[in-house]
Amino acid sequence: MNRRVGALAAAALLVMTLPLAGCSASGGPAATPTPSGPTFTNPIKPTGADPWVIRYQDHYLLAESRDGGIWLTVSPKNDLTGIAGGTEHRIWTYPVEGADSQDVWAPELHHVGNRWYVYFAATTADKDNANHRMFVLESATDDPLSTYTDRGRIADAAGRWAIDGTRFTWQGTAYFVWSGWPGSTNGQQNLYIARMSSPTRLDGTGVLLSTPSEPWERNGMPIEEGPEALQHDGRLFLVYSASGSWTDDYCLGMLRLTGTDPLDPSSWRKSPKPVFAGNTDVVSPGHASFTTSPDGTQDWIVYHSAREAGAGWDRVIDTQRFTWNADGTPHFGQPVAPGTPLAVPSGQKDG
Repeated sequence: MNRRVGALAAAALLVMTLPLAGCSASGGPAATPTPSGPTFTNPIKPTGADPWVIRYQDHYLLAESRDGGIWLTVSPKNDLTGIAGGTEHRIWTYPVEGADSQDVWAPELHHVGNRWYVYFAATTADKDNANHRMFVLESATDDPLSTYTDRGRIADAAGRWAIDGTRFTWQGTAYFVWSGWPGSTNGQQNLYIARMSSPTRLDGTGVLLSTPSEPWERNGMPIEEGPEALQHDGRLFLVYSASGSWTDDYCLGMLRLTGTDPLDPSSWRKSPKPVFAGNTDVVSPGHASFTTSPDGTQDWIVYHSAREAGAGWDRVIDTQRFTWNADGTPHFGQPVAPGTPLAVPSGQKDG
């Protein structure tokens, strides 16, 4: 996340560990075969953070917070890797004053019924980080580029500090997951989950889902943030960012739903090590979103990484294909070095 700090003392882990194939937090990347067809190279956007990318009809939509507003970039037709060359649309302008007027972070665009909703974190005009909360915009029509109305805060009954909220639907029920402080003091960030009563409202008080208890989640500060749901073959995962986003040790961890109730912390198991971490060529990969190739046959991760070691929040946007392990868990491999030719997504004709 951009310009953020974390939260209180570390709490006990509420999820069991699960053996999982994944990358280590050290070493260089594996060799990448040279593709024979059209290729692209990372980064796909030279500046950016917290990329939220989804496919809609024949295009990819990238949601970003920058230049005083929330923007949607519509890619050229069926062109994920060329999304930086798409058309840009400002869909909302930050208010001059109010609860969501400054430090707007990590907008996500979700299609629910015949409306679009943008979930984002923001704080007050004085830029006090302690006032960061989650907010939601609602579109006027079924067009993602239509006018948006600010529906205000989306929060559980506790109403504490919250960022990086995301929604997902599991077995017909909608849930909201976010990163929050365990109290009112900065120092640690946990993951919380609540049932959604509507696209703009949460039901009751959120459940503490997971805490940053592993060493790789505690570099710079104990943090779990940027949760994103990933579903495949009837399985549900939450992939999240761990450690301080300003450090070179930012990485992705994962929770896997092994029980039946997403609101029960014992129904989730945590990967014992990062599932996607930096190497000698790519530093601090984090805050990912997931999409598919234009023909729907491949899965792709879109993420940000630091421009170089020590760059902190100076970031670029990358993408690469990922596959699935025999046990049904995602296999992200290792981040591929900038400038390495990669095959374009299946169904994307031009490199």
